[in-house]
Amino acid sequence: QVQLVESGGGLVQPGGSLRLTCAASGITFRLYTMGWYRQAPGKQRELVALINTGGSSNSADSVKGRFTISRDNDKKTVYLQMNNLKPEDTAVYYCKANLRTRDHWGQGTQVTVSS
Repeated sequence: QVQLVESGGGLVQPGGSLRLTCAASGITFRLYTMGWYRQAPGKQRELVALINTGGSSNSADSVKGRFTISRDNDKKTVYLQMNNLKPEDTAVYYCKANLRTRDHWGQGTQVTVSS
């Protein structure tokens, strides 16, 4: 059974930092491209950052220079380091594992940026 479990969300002030963690089980993690997505109230889910099996990553323009995605294949975990958070970063953040046509999603973790 595939499970992706996100953690690390919470309430943070503007300019603060959080690190999200997504722990995977039930998949051969090293074969999957991993991604972080987010969905704000009333908006569509959007891509935040991706990291492929070779460790190459890319991210949305809105988070470039502030967010960093990384992975640890031994721990079957993907991370999203978020710095200089802004109120517009408030959303539910989801982890996704992709291998060709197969997608697996986590349940999401809430990030709220507010003073």
